[in-house]
Amino acid sequence: MNGMIIGLTGKNGSGKGEIAKYLQNRGFHYYSLSDVLRDEAAKQGRAVTRDILVELGNRLRSEYGPGVLAEKIFSRLDPEKHYVIDSVRHPSEVQVLRRRADFILASVRAPERLRFERLKQRGRERDPKTFEEFQELEAREAQSAASSDQQLDRTITMADVVLDNTGPLKTLHEKVKEVLLEFSKKEIRPEWDHYFIGIAKVVALRSNCIKRKVAAVIVKDKRIISTGYNGTPRGVKNCNEGGCPRCNAIDASGKGLEECLCSHAEENAIVQSAYHGVNIKDSVLYTTFSPCLMCTKMIINAGIREVVYNIAYSLTAASFQLLKEAGVEVRELSVAPAEESKEIKDMMP
Repeated sequence: MNGMIIGLTGKNGSGKGEIAKYLQNRGFHYYSLSDVLRDEAAKQGRAVTRDILVELGNRLRSEYGPGVLAEKIFSRLDPEKHYVIDSVRHPSEVQVLRRRADFILASVRAPERLRFERLKQRGRERDPKTFEEFQELEAREAQSAASSDQQLDRTITMADVVLDNTGPLKTLHEKVKEVLLEFSKKEIRPEWDHYFIGIAKVVALRSNCIKRKVAAVIVKDKRIISTGYNGTPRGVKNCNEGGCPRCNAIDASGKGLEECLCSHAEENAIVQSAYHGVNIKDSVLYTTFSPCLMCTKMIINAGIREVVYNIAYSLTAASFQLLKEAGVEVRELSVAPAEESKEIKDMMP
């Protein structure tokens, strides 16, 4: 099964908790957006009641943006794990979670009277005791004139799948199983270009240059044959240990380049292939920054047929012209950082 995040939305007593339990028993990690509110209530020494949680949620959305609860959870998600996320109650929360291609929103529904009877059977102390109280609660949570308040009705309309829960649990579980099997057929894998640029971004983390971290990956027949990152030459003190006087002077970008001791990422990738006797003719070079003029000349003379870069370097106009004249194809590939989530730290008192 591909990576998967199942978001759950729906009215009180619809069965979201039962679906969450079912998924947890099948290896899904559980989060609830309400847990963020429970933590906040605990910090303030307040009782955890439904009314207090709703009030806290509305206040936090108003102060920090309507997607704040989802942002808090989103920052904790590991791309290699499956998750079920309960209590999705605002359209902005859905938008945050949809930044992950492996997210789907499931709406769970059941008739109002049936849901009330389930709450009575559940017997929680703070649940509504009469059907009239239950209806009042439903109306308060369904919609609000304030855009930062809980907007359950609008959220439900955004669901990718709807699960009717009017029968036995076994039937509900079978419906969830069908959703999982259908979603598992979808290919949620990066295309080759994004795959190799993504690897280059990881390679860049090995850079020892204090000015900028850059990396290049040379690929042939969809196979990586060489990598390189910028930094001082082999056997020379690392740039971040004082090995390059120019970088350690923290001069303005573009100045004193002729005095820089750091080798560039593309240069290192090409030289490493030569060092190990690897043929790179007709290969593709993926780089996190477009190449400088010096690296451009090396790319052309090494027989590399295509350059794919993520971010344009400010001093590359001549490089682009030279690559074009030499018949080397050049493409820009815009790729967001590996961790696209906007982690909101220390946003709550």
